[in-house]
Amino acid sequence: MNIVIIGGVAAGAKAAAKIRRLLPDAKVEIYTDDTHVSYSSCGLPYFIEGNFIDYKSLLVRSVEEFKASGIDVYLQSRVEKILIPQQQILVATATDAKLVHYDKLIIATGARPYIPNIVGYGNFDNVYTLRKIEDGIMIREKMLQSKHAVIIGSGFIGLELLEAFVKNGLEVDLIEKFDRIIPSFDSDMSEIIRNRLEEYHPKKFNFHTSEIASELIGTDRTVTAVKTLSGKVFSTDFVVIASGIVPNSEIAKDAGIVIGDTGAIRVNKLMQTSVPNIYACGDCCEEKHLISGNYVWVPLGSTANKEGRCAALNAAGIYTEFEGVLGSSVTRCLNTTMSMTGLTEEEANKYGYTTVSATVSKTDQVAYMPEAGDITLKVIADKVTGLLLGGQAVGAIGADKRINTLATALLAHLTVQEFKSNDLTYSPPYSPTIDPLLDAMNILCSKISRPC
Repeated sequence: MNIVIIGGVAAGAKAAAKIRRLLPDAKVEIYTDDTHVSYSSCGLPYFIEGNFIDYKSLLVRSVEEFKASGIDVYLQSRVEKILIPQQQILVATATDAKLVHYDKLIIATGARPYIPNIVGYGNFDNVYTLRKIEDGIMIREKMLQSKHAVIIGSGFIGLELLEAFVKNGLEVDLIEKFDRIIPSFDSDMSEIIRNRLEEYHPKKFNFHTSEIASELIGTDRTVTAVKTLSGKVFSTDFVVIASGIVPNSEIAKDAGIVIGDTGAIRVNKLMQTSVPNIYACGDCCEEKHLISGNYVWVPLGSTANKEGRCAALNAAGIYTEFEGVLGSSVTRCLNTTMSMTGLTEEEANKYGYTTVSATVSKTDQVAYMPEAGDITLKVIADKVTGLLLGGQAVGAIGADKRINTLATALLAHLTVQEFKSNDLTYSPPYSPTIDPLLDAMNILCSKISRPC
């Protein structure tokens, strides 16, 4: 059997390694247009910051290591077309093109940066996006030569880069088109995040919300300023566009494979596409949300690895289901942890739930402990049934522990009534005597229709 994988960062590399263990006699090939294979793109902001100085620390497995295990990796090899009737792919390199036969095909083409409509984009060398190893190397080199940066976009990547630049002494202007930073959070939690970050000392950055970057200004291939639609101009030594990403689903669409409403490849629980012997996994495909039941596109490294494994098992003939996602995520910026899982209140209302929420601000340890920090936790539930729907936490490093606990409750479809008696651990260095999660449940008990 010949199993071909398109893409080799997270999902693709995971699928290849798993298939090799399951089917030692199969031929396994990875084709990727990248210059590296099997690396942690999530670690790039921390490489830029200087947490480690050798980018090779991000490499999980080399081409040579794959080769030693019987997996052929073809770098800088772009798959131009999937020929479904012939069960072939058309692969192009800088020097030639060839057709490759497959018995099973796994599409793991990932995603690419979204580039907003900005006049002058493409005309300058010091405008970057962050997705690949080379991007991280170039941004770090430019950062070390600079005093001022502009970041366009305030999602996870934008805030992680903000931390990297500020900790390296740069002044930063961050431009966000929405009325709040990190708009994936509810507006009340976003405001808390902004207030916390703006208390950071020394503060050498400014947030510019409700501003749309409209033009890059400069000469001789060097951008020197960014202009917004409102007419504001921000001088800079370089620009990073961190306005989100879009799925690389075009090759599947061109082949006639069904694409979902999110723009990503639609798959079933076996990671099969609309063509049974073609699978998709990672950032190029959409998933079912475990609370709403709707298809969503939640591109996360953790999800990509799980999907890659599931695709490999099914391609190898071992029936395995991937049920879906909660969108559990976490990041850090300037001593502030931001974490979330499930539906936001805004999303839950959109899906027809009658929501109630509880917001608790408390220390993550007993207050007298020297390392105690503040966290704010928001938990959302359905008023009628008491079903837990989601949560967000902001603050000290213990914030993500509460979200991980809540994610487990969401997976089990627990109600407020069922969770409130949870026997959570307590010790002064780890939690107050009553954990913020239990405080939130007690508040929710007074708001839901069914008594607790």
